[in-house]
Amino acid sequence: MKENCKGRAGGYNCVVCIKQVPDTKKVTGEAMKADGTINRAALPAIFNPEDRNALEAALSVKERYGGTVTAIAMGLPAACAILREALMCGADAAYLVTDRKAAGSDTLATSYILSQAVKKFNPDLVFCGRQAIDGDTAQTGPQIAEKLDFAAITYLEKLDLDGDFATAVRDIGTGVETDRVKLPALFTVTEKFGELRPFDVRRVMKYKKAKAPVENGGAAMEGDLAIGQLSCDDIGCDPERCGFAGSPTNVNKIVSVVLAGGDYKEIAPTDEGVKALVDELAADHTIG
Repeated sequence: MKENCKGRAGGYNCVVCIKQVPDTKKVTGEAMKADGTINRAALPAIFNPEDRNALEAALSVKERYGGTVTAIAMGLPAACAILREALMCGADAAYLVTDRKAAGSDTLATSYILSQAVKKFNPDLVFCGRQAIDGDTAQTGPQIAEKLDFAAITYLEKLDLDGDFATAVRDIGTGVETDRVKLPALFTVTEKFGELRPFDVRRVMKYKKAKAPVENGGAAMEGDLAIGQLSCDDIGCDPERCGFAGSPTNVNKIVSVVLAGGDYKEIAPTDEGVKALVDELAADHTIG
């Protein structure tokens, strides 16, 4: 049941930014190019885990209060795979931002390009995953909010809406904090919000072949089987702020760190066990 009595007439226009990322659990020696960028072809691609939580947050707003959900991904045409998933779960529209000018973008350039794309849809609420597993910076969402001049709430766990205001519960590490902000606002979401709902079977049948391009900003609403495609020119980007030109960050190297276990000795959680441990450490001069 939609809670329009607490929301507002017509519901809310939600945009969720999602990303297809390399599976960093399978990093190999070929995972990095000489120019310091990730060799995405060397790793399997997946739907960024916390972006799935962000999509669930957007869909829950639509479910509770009414409105629409538009999913936006920036990347190569292969990223249509996660946009199809978004449509299958309940998103009303999906757009791929793809352009050679965006190649090599760091978080600064990426947030600029995405902010330009988000602006096109005039959203009430924007959702992003807390961070992407290929960078772990947690910078892109807040930077999008800064460029849009939106309120930013990070580490979202729970969200309620009332007219033009949102009440958000967020994780602050030592507990939770409740914030009330005026819309439009951007939220970064963690796994604590909840897992992404399963595919709707009817939507799977409808969107299983959805693909780009519908060029030049063409629509990709629920009645269409295509995913909209946007270029940097379509969304009014300054080329000097995109790709390598707009990216001051350089990655030195990527390594896979494996923590190997060694020998251990179990100590009984009693006074006698602790005394025995101290005596042993003193005897071999580790302490004392």
